Amino acid sequence: MTRRKRTSTKRGKAGWPRRIAAFLLAPLALYLGLAALGSLVPVNADWREPDEGITVYLVDNGIHLDLVFPVEAGGLSWAPYFPAADLAEPAWARADWVMIGSGDRGIYTEAERWADLRPATAVRALVAGDRVMHVQYVTDPARFAAAELRLRPVEYRRLWQAVRQSFDLGADGWPQRLDTPGYFASDAFYEAKGGFNLVATCNQWVADRLRIAGVESSLWSPFSKGLPWRYRPPEAPVP
Repeated sequence: MTRRKRTSTKRGKAGWPRRIAAFLLAPLALYLGLAALGSLVPVNADWREPDEGITVYLVDNGIHLDLVFPVEAGGLSWAPYFPAADLAEPAWARADWVMIGSGDRGIYTEAERWADLRPATAVRALVAGDRVMHVQYVTDPARFAAAELRLRPVEYRRLWQAVRQSFDLGADGWPQRLDTPGYFASDAFYEAKGGFNLVATCNQWVADRLRIAGVESSLWSPFSKGLPWRYRPPEAPVP
């Protein structure tokens, strides 16, 4: 009896690492499962892309989504909101397209490369981050975009306004540029409204703007791959 008791105790002790690992991995597995499910559930499911309209793009760098707008379209202009003086190289403001994204202040401004990201910054972003906006002038987005959408004028105006309202505008009504240098000569950071966390991610921000515009979107898409699959590849014909 004594030998059996000792064997049972040893087995019990050996099982603790597995139980701890399972306890720690369960929330991650739940999060991933809900993210997969949320990316499959559509909102505005009856939306259909028109044959004619205003084109916007989705850009996916593998982790993060951005929206790309024409600088001038539908009687709306981004040019006054992101003037040449905000850029390291003002000539970039003559580009025809502007790429706009939302993200955590710490990740955006402290980690130019993912290798620079500190664990404390990542944890803060997942729990209670501070949102900022990133804007970059680009040329020919069809070359590097993950998806292309053609919008009706009313849908485009809704999307434009939803993105504009994400900026924390100053008393003068214009975006407030951060002192933090951009990644390139063509980009800049601006103050944003709201917080950032593992539910309200940069990619969910894009999904929410499209939902507000009345465009088909994913219910919850915290990862970049949960949204572009709903739309056409760049320059593919409208189905």
